[in-house]
Amino acid sequence: MLATTTPFLDRTLRHIKPQTFASFSLSKSSKLLHHLLHSVTVGKKQQQQMDTARKPTFNANNNQCPSAKLIFSAAASVATTAMLIRSVAKDFVPLELRDYIFFKIKNLILSFRSEITLVIEEFDGLNENLLYKAAELYLEPTIPPDTKRIKLALPKRQGKISFSLESNEEIVDNFNGVQVKWRLVSKNFPPKNIPGSDPYNPLLLTTEARFFELSFHKKHKETILNNYMQHILEISKDLEEKKKTLKLFTLKPDRYSGRIGDMWQALNLDHPATFQTLAMDSDLKRKITLDLDRFMKRKEYYKRVGKAWKRGYLLFGPPGTGKSSLIAAMANYLNFDVYDLELTEIKGDSELRQLLISTGNKSIIVVEDIDCSLEFQDRLAQTRAMMPQGLHRHMQVPQQQMTLSGLLNFIDGLWSSCGDERIIVFTTNHKDRLDPALLRPGRIDVQIHMSYITPCGFKMLASNYLGITEHPQLLEIEELLKTTKVTPAEVGELLMKDEGTEKVLQGLIQFLQTPLSDAAAEPQPGMSQ
Repeated sequence: MLATTTPFLDRTLRHIKPQTFASFSLSKSSKLLHHLLHSVTVGKKQQQQMDTARKPTFNANNNQCPSAKLIFSAAASVATTAMLIRSVAKDFVPLELRDYIFFKIKNLILSFRSEITLVIEEFDGLNENLLYKAAELYLEPTIPPDTKRIKLALPKRQGKISFSLESNEEIVDNFNGVQVKWRLVSKNFPPKNIPGSDPYNPLLLTTEARFFELSFHKKHKETILNNYMQHILEISKDLEEKKKTLKLFTLKPDRYSGRIGDMWQALNLDHPATFQTLAMDSDLKRKITLDLDRFMKRKEYYKRVGKAWKRGYLLFGPPGTGKSSLIAAMANYLNFDVYDLELTEIKGDSELRQLLISTGNKSIIVVEDIDCSLEFQDRLAQTRAMMPQGLHRHMQVPQQQMTLSGLLNFIDGLWSSCGDERIIVFTTNHKDRLDPALLRPGRIDVQIHMSYITPCGFKMLASNYLGITEHPQLLEIEELLKTTKVTPAEVGELLMKDEGTEKVLQGLIQFLQTPLSDAAAEPQPGMSQ
């Protein structure tokens, strides 16, 4: 109606001068308004007669279609009506009611669609959504070669490049005949000032929300939720293991300062030791690897018998016999991270529990020189007892100390069940100094004696350092090793002194012929459980 009457209003108002409005009285204004309404009514009737005369007819015997002008006029009327309704709704309908109405309309439209969409957000509240990370890993090898845009990244302290979808890119996956469409969506929010920052140089917090949209036919909903999601988790777990870069975790020096974050700091573990390169008896290495393999396969067994899925090892022997190298070889063999737990830096049992909780699964927790650590804690207790009351506070003597009871609870108490696939390794140079309570089964499951080098271990060192497996002087060296106590570290150092094989072997023979000590009875290397 508004579009029809406007030309007549224009023609009527065109004959009225602007100055006339100023001299009109109330009665004259009423007459003018009546005149305008009469003009509008007459103009509308004339316009309808003209439209009827021009209106084309369409029936079954006539193939004439509506004119383009009529179609555009109808579309314009619909658009105008929609804009009018939207304007009225915005001005007079409350925001909450509008959201409710739009939500119902959206649901009504979606009810007629055959597709269903699942949303996997990057964060679940303040916590990382593990399903989002699993989806990222799963989609990486499924990105087709004809994808227009692919995002590359090299994560911090990682040695492998990762591939991922760019925002708003889509890929199609097939699972048991079901077509699944993935789409990565990214939304940026306006930056916000961080409270407390410099007003002249404010810090801005930018926020980006990322999530995956997973679309498929709604008749496959149960298949996707029950089977496809589990398939994604299993595949992503295998991919994560292949891409994993081993880490060596040590205690943070500033973990007492109240900062938010982990209690550990990580470095890449690039130790090259493997069971193939260890200077140990072949039979002992085979026993260790078989024990590790059996441990990894017995998750359900540990659950059935009611024990935490962990295993304890004790490596004992003289210094330089390869205890640290064996730990590195175990980490490389299992693809486990290593946590170096220095007991002398721990204030008390409560901190020990916190450190245990913050360690990850699939890890090796190493406590080196356990005898020295316990003796250090005992000396602290004696020092505190001998000082006058209150004086130790000014002498920077710790108020608390770690106890043997706390250590035992750490090994096999309730706190030891906080995690799966964990190996605890203790090392010591003096096994006889350890408390028998620490050595009982369930706390120390396997004891490995790291002895002086044997002929079998020397063959491995000669192959690694010199690249030889046969030489006339090797037999003489092997005979000397049967009666001489020398560590693998000492032999390895001698093999690195010169590049000439003859000189190196001759120097080693002279070293072994020098009497270092009387051949005392030395326990044979081996493993006990």
